[in-house]
Amino acid sequence: MASLYLNPALAVAAVGSSVLLEGEEARHARTVARARVGERLAIGNGHGLVVEGEVVGLDPFEVRVDAVTEHPAPDPELWLVQALAKGDRDELAVQAATELGVSGIIPWSADRSVSRWDAAKAEKGRARWSAIVREASKQSIRAWVPDVSPVQSSKQVAALGPLLVLDPRAEIRLTEVELPAAGRVHLVVGPEGGIPDHEFATLGGTRVRLGVEVLRTSTAGPAAIAVLNARLGRW
Repeated sequence: MASLYLNPALAVAAVGSSVLLEGEEARHARTVARARVGERLAIGNGHGLVVEGEVVGLDPFEVRVDAVTEHPAPDPELWLVQALAKGDRDELAVQAATELGVSGIIPWSADRSVSRWDAAKAEKGRARWSAIVREASKQSIRAWVPDVSPVQSSKQVAALGPLLVLDPRAEIRLTEVELPAAGRVHLVVGPEGGIPDHEFATLGGTRVRLGVEVLRTSTAGPAAIAVLNARLGRW
């Protein structure tokens, strides 16, 4: 597929029609990617619809559609509950998880999270993660852009439904746990200091492990998503 750009307003398109790229996406295509008339690119709405075609104008930025694809949403959906972490470790996890096909991301303010999002910072942090998700979706040419939820407490995470909580001490391997045929799989990844016993009790769910190694919070989620992709036959 050609380079992917996003237009959330794209609702329907037919072969032979024209689609416009506007705002920051159009500016990026013109001035950064240096797209030219005659080149091919793809435009998606982030919700499964992707059109491809030839650039026929730059101002406004116009693409003549010659292919339309509706990509079904994955089922079951894989959702990453990522603990806030210091530095950019949580952001690295968000980026990699997006590239690996996660359907949604939930920021989690865990007991041992060094990073804290207060009311003002929560909106800015969510916007930052959403920007990372958007760019990673474009880079990996994803038809579906993952959702980023508001930051959640441990009690709120527990209320999400059945959870798979990564724990290097768990007896059950991620390769052995039963997966639902539909719905959501919530994969919970703790912060650098791990998850204390009282917080495991609050979360509930099923504790699972990857292997004998103890992974960083930035790599544990993506590694687990890769395992689940293979188990679900997506890889």
